[in-house]
Amino acid sequence: MIAQNVPIVCVGGSAGGLDAYKRLLENLPADLGAAIVIVNHLRTVSTLLHEILPRHTQMPVELITEGLDIQPNHVFIIPAQRDLHVLNGEFRLAPISKPRGWPDVITVFLKSLTQNWHGKLVAVIVSGYDGDGAEALCGIREVGGITIAQLPASAAEPEMPDSAIESGCVDFILAPEQIAAQIVKIIGPSC
Repeated sequence: MIAQNVPIVCVGGSAGGLDAYKRLLENLPADLGAAIVIVNHLRTVSTLLHEILPRHTQMPVELITEGLDIQPNHVFIIPAQRDLHVLNGEFRLAPISKPRGWPDVITVFLKSLTQNWHGKLVAVIVSGYDGDGAEALCGIREVGGITIAQLPASAAEPEMPDSAIESGCVDFILAPEQIAAQIVKIIGPSC
């Protein structure tokens, strides 16, 4: 059976995001009951997050492959040069739709979630350049999701959280450790 109601926490970031991802994961319980999806917007370099982040969480950390099932209590990492979507309880990958300039992979994934996912949604924007993700935050709220921006003063590169806050669609502005505590409250006890 395909579970399309698993809570999904999308954590979008870029430059300086590694510090935020580590601090966030170190403060999330391994039995959270949600799928954590890290959408790091790298255009040309391959990601090493799936090798680095297992040291900071007890949850399994996987690099997303086409058709991978979305499961709770896992951390999923977007591969470089790909747009990420969800469909029928699985991850779907597509060639990156914006190959030049700043990528918009966070926005693409968040929009896919609003159209194709029925579980709780939490969108988190952490350290990074540009404003990827900001334009999709209002849509997350419209479908009942919660939006969080990293407190700019706690971000190595505050441009991305600043853009999220400027969207007017951010519910919480918190440091990574506080973001983890808020996610636990939002997801609630697993059934």
